[in-house]
Amino acid sequence: MASITQGLQQKQQQKLSPLQIQTIKLIEMPVQALEQHVREVLNDNPVVDDTPQKSEDQPRDVSISEVEEKEQSGGSLEENYGSQDDDIPSYNLHVNNWGKDERPEYNTFSVKQSFTQSLLEQLGYRNLTEHQRTVASFIIGSLDDDGYLRRDIESLVDDLAFRAGVESSAEEVEQMLKVIQEFEPSGVGARDLRECLLLQLEDKKRTPSVENAIRVLSEQFDAFKNRHFPKIMARLHLTEDQMKAVLEEIRHLNPSPGGQIDDSYNDQAQQVVPDFQLDYENGQLILSMPRFSIPELRINRKYSEIMENGRTSASRADKEAASFVKQKIDSAKWFIEALRQRQNTLESTMRAIIDYQHDYFVDGDESSLKPMVLKDIAEITGFDISTISRVVNSKWIETHFGIFPLKYFFSEGLENSEGEEVSTREIKKALREMVDGEDKHNPLTDDELVDGLAAKGYKVARRTIAKYRAQLDIPKARLRREL
Repeated sequence: MASITQGLQQKQQQKLSPLQIQTIKLIEMPVQALEQHVREVLNDNPVVDDTPQKSEDQPRDVSISEVEEKEQSGGSLEENYGSQDDDIPSYNLHVNNWGKDERPEYNTFSVKQSFTQSLLEQLGYRNLTEHQRTVASFIIGSLDDDGYLRRDIESLVDDLAFRAGVESSAEEVEQMLKVIQEFEPSGVGARDLRECLLLQLEDKKRTPSVENAIRVLSEQFDAFKNRHFPKIMARLHLTEDQMKAVLEEIRHLNPSPGGQIDDSYNDQAQQVVPDFQLDYENGQLILSMPRFSIPELRINRKYSEIMENGRTSASRADKEAASFVKQKIDSAKWFIEALRQRQNTLESTMRAIIDYQHDYFVDGDESSLKPMVLKDIAEITGFDISTISRVVNSKWIETHFGIFPLKYFFSEGLENSEGEEVSTREIKKALREMVDGEDKHNPLTDDELVDGLAAKGYKVARRTIAKYRAQLDIPKARLRREL
């Protein structure tokens, strides 16, 4: 029979406090999401009030710091109502962090929602049966954000039956898709790029160049994709001028019609609210965080009185009510302290980035950007790399030369011919300039780009050129060739 032994084992385990967990979550949030979260906290915590006092005569709400003073003078709430972990010191929960401009209100709309609503509205003007309208509505809901239908007809028939309980046929779904393809924006409901472009051409006035463009896309799409223009001209008996006119027609078509319903919706959906503002005045870089303020939170007087009653009352119900209020106050204190730590972390990180890239922030010259990775800023600030990553994610800064995501300022480095480290962004800029300035009748190959960058002092391998081309969305030389 095996013996049972008892022993002690020491194990080291890290456990995040509620404050740390909340701080991590807040650091990741961009300013719009943060403001929304603050409103949710105020709505969820009945104890907390942030509305200003209407007059001096009315009973005044109590600040959290005043509640803490009462705790200290009359015995702690922990002693009266039970133990509660609390390692946050006493402070006045107010930070004056307003910028010069008033706090803006932001209305952001979903492009997908407005796109779908517009199609459904157009569907309402069609003379269709209720069954046909249901099928068409289901198809509209199946479109991707860019306006394409990337599901086959048979799958839609099955989904209509199993998910919507609607019996239909492939012919009927195809018929309703044709109806949707007549809607604005032109090209919506296409199943591939070729169909999308052809739908748009069919809507245009039938000029010779439009007719030729339809022939090219209908009969020679693969050759067109691969930019084999001489082959297309020979097969369709087009002159060089006619082919140039075809390319001009196609160049003005929209390959992604889904986001073009309403520019006002689209603009707002793409709206960026900077977390930081950087001004350059009298030779000095001035950083501010004008878009968010930690509100002054107070305890609603009604709940303050509940706490007072619980302190002196012998009633168990009064003590339980006071304990509930205490928990809500602790929650508010953790939240405000997390907001403070978020603001301090963001500001320290942004100042470190500005100091590191000082020359760039003075004039916005991209060639002044130094190689910089998350570790560099982590070492300067003393924060963990994961913290820097959370700060950088989804945050933007407004400068005197444009608005940029913080990720923009980070890049790895390579050595130039003189042994100096230069930013990969500087090399990509040089690569882009070479491609923009090349002879489009005879575009530069990757080997020629390597030689061209070497002549500028950049030592780059051919595979690196291919990688940078992909990142810059630059096609291969063959696909850049023009007539």
